[in-house]
Formats: sequence, C-alpha cells, structure tokens
Amino acid sequence: MSDVKTSAAKMPKEARDYTPPGILFQNHLNDLLAGLRGKGLGREESIASLFPGTILPGETYEDVLTTIFSRSHLILFGPSGSGKTNLAKDLWDLFPKELWVVDGCPLQDHPASLLDPATFESNPPCPICIRKYSPDGTVDAFEPKVIAPEKVPVRLAHLREGFGFSRIQGSSEVFPDHLTGNINLVKLEELGDPMNPLVLEPGKLLQANRGFLLVDEIGKLPLGTQNVLLQALQEGTVTPAKSRESFPSRFIAVCTSNLSDLDNINDPLSDRLTSVHVEFNRMHRRNRRIVELARARGAQYFLPVPLLDTGVRMIELWRLKMADDNPDVGEVGSNRTMIDIAYRTEAYAELRGHPIPTYDDLRSGLLHGMRGRIRARSGDSFEQNSRMVEDFIQKHLEELAKQSATSFWCGFFRGALGGNQKEGEAVVTEGRRLIKDSDLQARVAKGENVFGNFQKLSAYVSDRGGLVPGTAPMAAAVATFELLERFSLFTCEGVNPDE
Repeated sequence: MSDVKTSAAKMPKEARDYTPPGILFQNHLNDLLAGLRGKGLGREESIASLFPGTILPGETYEDVLTTIFSRSHLILFGPSGSGKTNLAKDLWDLFPKELWVVDGCPLQDHPASLLDPATFESNPPCPICIRKYSPDGTVDAFEPKVIAPEKVPVRLAHLREGFGFSRIQGSSEVFPDHLTGNINLVKLEELGDPMNPLVLEPGKLLQANRGFLLVDEIGKLPLGTQNVLLQALQEGTVTPAKSRESFPSRFIAVCTSNLSDLDNINDPLSDRLTSVHVEFNRMHRRNRRIVELARARGAQYFLPVPLLDTGVRMIELWRLKMADDNPDVGEVGSNRTMIDIAYRTEAYAELRGHPIPTYDDLRSGLLHGMRGRIRARSGDSFEQNSRMVEDFIQKHLEELAKQSATSFWCGFFRGALGGNQKEGEAVVTEGRRLIKDSDLQARVAKGENVFGNFQKLSAYVSDRGGLVPGTAPMAAAVATFELLERFSLFTCEGVNPDE
C-alpha cells in the first residue's frame, strides 16, 4: 500500500498533535486488549494472545505490559534460548505502524514539530527540516509560527526497517557512529561542509525515531556505544561526533541480555531500563507447546507424541540437574535445543528410511541436538562436554520415555475412554494383534468394521499427534502404540498427564 500524501493543513484533526512513542504504544495496546475482551476473552487470555511468538508464564507478559504502560524502556534478561528475542519481536509486531510524517524528512518528523511552537520546544524537529523550512536556510531564522501548513507536505507512512524501526545486534564491533550515522560522501561533495547536518546518513538510533528500537544482547556493546544509547534514552536526542547539532531520537527501546552479560551494561544505562526476567517455563505442557508450535510451521514427518514429549522432558531434566555456571553448555538447555531435537529426530528417520521416526531416531536426535549446542572452545573441552551430554542421555532416556508413554496413555484412557477399564484392556489387546499383522492394519485402515476400540486410539493420535500430509492415521496409531507397548505399563495410578 502506497503512502497517503497531502499537506499539513489537510491532515486529520486527530493526528495534528504530536504523541510520543510511549503514549502511542500504550493507547494502541489498550485498544487491542479492549477488542479482545469484547470478543469474550478473559484478562489473562487476552494478554497472552498478544504474544503469539512465545509461550511464557502469564506474569512475564504482565511485567512487560506494565513496563510499556509506564512508558519505560525495557530490558529482557534471562538464560540463552528462553524466548527473549522472540518476545521483543512480538512487541515490535504490536507497535502501531502508521504515522503522519513530514514528507522527505529522513527522521520522519511530526508536522507539529515544525508548525506548533510548544511542540517545537518540547520535541524539536531535525536540523535538516529546520534548514529546509527556515526563510533563509539557517537555524536562527527558523520560526514555527510563520510556516504555512499548506506549504508543508506530509504523508501517512508505514513504519518499516530503517524508517521507524531499527535493530542493533550487540557485538564489540558496533561503534558509536553505527548508532549515530555516517557522512554521505555524495552529499558531502555537493555541500563541501562535513559539519552540515545535510551530509549525515542516519544511524540506527535516528532510524528508530518515533518508533521502535530493538537491541539484542545489549551487554555485548562497547561502553562508548552504550553511552551514545544512553544519551538517546535520557534526552531523546543524539549528537553525532562530527556534527554541531543534535538530532531527535525518540523511541521505545526493547533490549535483551543473557545473564552472563548483565555485568557489562554500565550502571547509568541499566538505570534507564526496566528489567524483566524471562526464564524457562516450569510447566511441562507449556514447553510441549513451544515445540508443537515450531513444528506446526515446518514439520516434514509425523513425530509420535511420546517421542516429542520425551525430548522435551530430557531438556527439562537437564535444566534441573546440570549446573548453569558452565557457559560452554549453557545453550544445551535452551528452547532452541528443545525444538532442534524434534527436527534432528525427523532428519535421522529420513536418512535411515523410516517413514515414521522411531525411538532409536530420537536417541540419535537427542545426542545430535544437544551436542550441537555445545560451545566449542577447544577440541578437548568439546569432547569432554560431549561425553557429559552422552552420559546424561544414556542415564535418563529410558525412564523419561516411560514417563512420556504413560502420560500419553493416561491422557487417552481418561479422556477418550472416560476411564473405562474394560475398553482400555480391549485397546491393548487389539493393539498387540495389530502391530504384528500388517494385513489387519490394512483392513482397519480401509474402514472395515473391526478393531473398533483401537480405532478410538487412532482418532486420538490423529487429533493430538500433528499428522503431516502423507501419513496414514492407522500407521501413526500403530507407531504410537508400539511405543506404548514398549514403555507403558498401561496404568494411570498417580499419573497427571501433560504436567
């Protein structure tokens, strides 16, 4: 959609006053939440639905929204792979994208900054616009009251990368001019004055003006670069090193940091950011949901739920038992690893010619996925950590597989069968016959009125298991039952499924 263009005199009345990014965001979120509640959603459900890219505890979402509603900048900190960056991206997706701007302004000034004396004082326009609309092209001659609104072209812009949104990836090589901007050599050749603001090519902080700034791994920025960001957060302006003047830089900043980098953030900058801890989910069903959502976007194979569930439990147990002070294996327990395991299991099945991944494929997928997240500082340390991962899997895999198989069976037994013991026994009897007889499987798959109890398990697997195109429901049910037969005792005493 192309931008709507007109003059400041013909702008909608409700858009003529300047609204700071924090208030703009707050108002937009209130409107979204009101709309969701109007559809019958409760408070917690409404809030969670704003963040489709993450599965986090409700209190984390509330902490984030409270920070935005208080018009503060935000730092999301926590272990690697806990969902911080995805949460920050969700916030950018939520940020209102349409703004009225001065047409031709590289920093997207609001027209009121040029036309209204009060706005000019509190939120001045950029030096480029000041010179452009000054009677003689100088700063001293600029006067908002004498500028005719019909002479100021405006447009309804849609914020995008470089224009109201910018992202900084923290590293030691991000220098201050990366944030403030560089000299445009073509403009310098035209104007001949390196101090003239017109020669400046806006950096990341200026590109984010009136919008949203995402700083990933802020603790990895050099201190000099952090100080440039600090000026923007404190004053809403940025002063490039080779400029005589300051440029507007007003935005919502959302930063992320791993725990190990928090000490690298200087205190004045840290004081300007509201801290929100993003930790790993402690509820098993939420961790399951993270993997299920990821696979819904790109799964190639049907992965029996007991296998998927076992992979999730392995990472949960790793987080619980392994010390978190070893940075070389800090990523092994991440959400990324948890998702990787499912895809690596699928990959091994493909390489081995298995139409449906097996328990042995899962074992290989676990080792490959978890070992692949070890930070390789040297050959010796990698081998040592690799053996640690392998020993961990060897020690715990079978027990976790039993837990997952039992949990799946009990979910089916209590849900689909209503706890009917006789029907449960019939499913087991029919399943044991089917897994040994491919002809019987084919008859059931064709819809013959046989093995009606097992058909209930087949329907349950189809509903719960995320079938992909090309996977027959009966084949998926048989593969799942084989896992239940191997690992489940078909008893549900004291079992709480999916928790």
